[in-house]
Amino acid sequence: MEPFDYQARTRVVFGAGALARVGELARDLGFRRALLVADPGIVETGHVERAASALSAAGVEVVPFHAFDANPDTAMVEAGAERAREAGIDSLVALGGGSSLDCAKGIGFVLANGGSMADYRGYGKASRPLLPMIGVPTTAGTGSEAQSYALISDARTHEKMACGDPTAAFKAAILDPELTLSQPASVSATAGYDALSHAVETWVTTRRSPLSDLYAREAFRLLAAGYERVLQAPHDIEARAAMLLGAHYAGVAIEHSMLGATHACANPLTARHGTSHGVAIALILPHVVRWNGSVVDERYAELLGPGGGTRPGTAASALASRLEALRAAGRLPERLSEIGVKEAELPSLAADAAQQWTGSFNPRPFDADAALALYRCAL
Repeated sequence: MEPFDYQARTRVVFGAGALARVGELARDLGFRRALLVADPGIVETGHVERAASALSAAGVEVVPFHAFDANPDTAMVEAGAERAREAGIDSLVALGGGSSLDCAKGIGFVLANGGSMADYRGYGKASRPLLPMIGVPTTAGTGSEAQSYALISDARTHEKMACGDPTAAFKAAILDPELTLSQPASVSATAGYDALSHAVETWVTTRRSPLSDLYAREAFRLLAAGYERVLQAPHDIEARAAMLLGAHYAGVAIEHSMLGATHACANPLTARHGTSHGVAIALILPHVVRWNGSVVDERYAELLGPGGGTRPGTAASALASRLEALRAAGRLPERLSEIGVKEAELPSLAADAAQQWTGSFNPRPFDADAALALYRCAL
């Protein structure tokens, strides 16, 4: 078995209605003046007002910051850090999807340490600890509340940078499935598929361990069962809970296992075509699973479980077919051509994909030639 070193850094509060406890948790953590980071779409749902009321009732002054979008970039992070400096905040509360949670972490890096996000690319580059943070996801997707990394795009090149530090982990995470009821169906589909990809990729990376296996397996069980239920019955709170908890478990698995070729190929699609991350993932994941089958077919068979009904050597194909069926259920694009990708640009996309950090953890060696082959399969 692979060795691991694990210490839980984040208190997790799970259950319907748990948002009401945000003030209590903030008070327990010593928050006095918090930057409440939430994108404009979340403001419209009323969740921000509820969170702010709970924080105020607990004696925590709230400073709002909403000036960012679905792919927070370095300029947005710097604007948030400036807002936080002017207000003299001592803590952060992130409410929303992965964009809100990542933006809050990015603000935390720059606020505590100065400089720019590029200074913190990689892991452990912060010289001072980040201010304490609470993460409240409103989508079942990234699992960012379980991770000590922020994914921030370069405002000029649109390249995603992974910036991590032990102190970038949230002190507490609130998992309230009621918050996900406000998601549009398209967000449930894309975010949920992203979460599925996390379970599938962390299960086979070169950095996996018994700990990441534990979380990845349970994440896949919850997500694979809950995905279609959520799309067919959006108000099924039990299905919402399964998806939210599954996404969180997959986030824990990422923290200890990292990701693979799917994310390496997806990121250039977002950078160049503005494709949402979940759509980019859906276009690539089944092809990566089939391609990885030559080296990890037995692992995929374990993930599918005894009910998978696969013969030796066929698990990768069976899993890829299952992922394609889930993609169809989510009405997500099936071909790169559907998002405007042309064959002539595949070599340059492949060159970008080969530079992505996650590709180095893929179980089958991944380079530009491999990326090109995968893109051609998906075209």
